[in-house]
Formats: sequence, C-alpha cells, structure tokens
Amino acid sequence: MSNSYYSYEPSKGHGLPHDPFNAIVGPRPIGWIASQSQSGALNLAPYSFFNAFNYIPPIIGFSSTGFKDSVSNIAQTKAFTWNLVTFDLAQQMNATCAPVPPEVNEFELAGLTPMASSVIEVPRVAQSKVSFECKLSQMIQLQNAAGEKISTWLTLGEVVAVHISQELLKDGIYNTAQADHLLRGGGPADYFRITPEQLFKMPRPK
Repeated sequence: MSNSYYSYEPSKGHGLPHDPFNAIVGPRPIGWIASQSQSGALNLAPYSFFNAFNYIPPIIGFSSTGFKDSVSNIAQTKAFTWNLVTFDLAQQMNATCAPVPPEVNEFELAGLTPMASSVIEVPRVAQSKVSFECKLSQMIQLQNAAGEKISTWLTLGEVVAVHISQELLKDGIYNTAQADHLLRGGGPADYFRITPEQLFKMPRPK
C-alpha cells in the first residue's frame, strides 16, 4: 500500500490541472431537472450534484451554484420533474447545458418533447425512460463552516409521482443495467455508463 499522498487544503487551492473533488465524489447520477416559471416558460438543465436523500417519503435534491433559472422557477412554482439520463440521451442532455437566456426553451433547443405530468403542472421529458414528479420540500442556501452564506442553493423535493418505462421492469424489479444510466465523472467532460458488465451481487449480512 502506498504511503505517499498528495495533500492540500481546498481554501488554499489544489494546485492541480483540474479540481479532483468532483472526480473523487463520483461518478454521480445526473439531476436532469425540468422546471417552469409562473409565466409558463420551460427550463431543462442537468445538475451533477444530485442524489436521493430519503426513502419514505422519497426525497431527492440537487445543488445549484448560483440562483439559476431552475432554482428561480422552483421557488416560484414549488414543483419540478427529474428525468433519467440514459446513454441514448447523452447528446440531448449535453445540449441543455448551454448557457442560454431564461426565455430559451431547452426542450426545443435539444429536440426534446415535454410530456404532461399527472400531479404537478411542470412537464417531464417524454424521451426519458424514468421521470419523477416532485413538490418542493425545502430550499436551503448553503453556508461554510464559519456560518457564512455561500452562493449555492440545495433544492429538495418530495417525489409525488413516478413514471417508469415498462421495458425496464423485469418481474416487477427495476433493471438499472438495462436502462444504461449515464453518470457524471470528474474532469471537464468525463461521463460513465452503467451496463450489465458492471453488475455484481452482494447480499447484506444477516
């Protein structure tokens, strides 16, 4: 085992070509978040700081550096959808990363179709094989260890409806590997896939 480490304090800089933090905490699921302003303008954006935070009720969340359009819309309407990014949607997801003005509809920009949700007003991505309809539960401005507010907002939403493509249910069990999830890695452009080759089973101790 190597006993040589590269060490640094983040507040003083990492001294590397690219910040390794994103690569270490990863690969991460992608929060492909659809939102809608009070006036009806649609927004679709991917967030790599995303995950699930509670089981019952199901709560998911994403973190946004800056009070971006997604956060602003959700603050107004208290609702959003999460849409699964699979390998076949990689290019469309990447297109929704574009830094465009609030009035630009990323659904149209990426050639995607908005589909009506069943519980909330915000649409989901028709091409996505799994979507969650979410109602805002908390929006938290993060702070550092000294208690100082930083320009990052954590948005948490309770999942109130789930839509799963029937092709991904095998004997009633969701097949993650078959879905071909796309995950965000480190570096400026690194992504990973979940395919059947990565699957192994390890039952919990009894």
